[in-house]
Amino acid sequence: MNFTESLLLSLRSLKANKLRSFLTTLGIMIGVAAVIALVALGQGTSSRITASIESLGSNLLIVTPGAVPPDQRERAEELNRLTLEDSAALSRLESIDAVAPQVRRQGQVVWHNENWTTVVEGTSSEYIEVRNSVVDEGRFFNRLEARRQQNVVVLGATVAEKFFESNSKGIGQVIEINQTPFTVIGILEKQGNQGYANQDDRVIIPITTAMDRLFQIQEINAIYLSARSADLMDQAHEEVEKILKVQRNVSSTENTYFQISSQSQILSTAEEIGKLMTGLLAGIAAISLFVGGIGIMNIMLVSVTERTREIGIRKAIGATRSAIMQQFIIEAVTLSLIGGLMGIFFGLTLSKIIDYFTPLSTLISITPILYAFFFSFLVGLIFGVYPASKASALDPIEALRHQ
Repeated sequence: MNFTESLLLSLRSLKANKLRSFLTTLGIMIGVAAVIALVALGQGTSSRITASIESLGSNLLIVTPGAVPPDQRERAEELNRLTLEDSAALSRLESIDAVAPQVRRQGQVVWHNENWTTVVEGTSSEYIEVRNSVVDEGRFFNRLEARRQQNVVVLGATVAEKFFESNSKGIGQVIEINQTPFTVIGILEKQGNQGYANQDDRVIIPITTAMDRLFQIQEINAIYLSARSADLMDQAHEEVEKILKVQRNVSSTENTYFQISSQSQILSTAEEIGKLMTGLLAGIAAISLFVGGIGIMNIMLVSVTERTREIGIRKAIGATRSAIMQQFIIEAVTLSLIGGLMGIFFGLTLSKIIDYFTPLSTLISITPILYAFFFSFLVGLIFGVYPASKASALDPIEALRHQ
């Protein structure tokens, strides 16, 4: 018996048990659909994060306090505390084009009877240049307003939507941040997520106002720096590290326990996290594919028992062991491939539904589809071998006696 005859015989057998065949394929269908949808979700999320980080520009440096070892705890404030003096010193470096120090705290924003808990950021007037942000309505605060510690605020898109019907209606309104009045002078364009933070759910005020009037603090959370060009990134990194040590009277060989990150480093980390997340989601989904394979093996074993007499007759008229084995393996693989094709369709559909009805992003590529189809074939082949082997090993005389 050739392959074509075995295939036609297998299809007739599956058609004779339509409901059972359909129920058997469900396990594979769910597994493949889950793999495609979850991988698409992982890739989409990773792609969105990567794009948002890339939008910051290739010449961005970020200075943040690092961890201080236990034996240096008494010097922690001296070694890794960032101040406005550090920011001013860094702004004088030849390789640095612009500097934006930053403080971040949670705050309660109130306008009339509406209130919203959001992130309050204090920064400099150079923030727009350093972070590649765009003002959609109004303007950003200037150096004079920052120097005078004026109570002016620029809203993120989410906060503006919460309070005002349109961005233009928000300009000039007075809101309260932690019970302190601020005049709205600008509203930023929508930015979405950068990294894992929503850049639209925040309000931005002058850093001097934030530190002295709103939060009464002396240290800052981070310093964002823009190098004059991408070619000067290495030089800028070295100069930043050197000046931070000079500011603290620390020798060039001593560790200051700061973390100086470049955009490329952040991007590389985000890509690694994205790959890990995608792999984890695919692994979870693959478990259901494995369970579907067990279901196929179960049904094929039942089929072997039910068709024992048929197998005996075929062997009695000359069918070889390999022919019997081939037929049952083809049946198992066919079931699995049908489930795989159905799973691909439902997986793509589910991805589109996630993309359309949720704030999550999906990215569909041909690679996971091909892998899913290949693994559905592999599952049918692997889990079909044992039932096929059992069928081919039946003794024809004993099989003919089976009722």
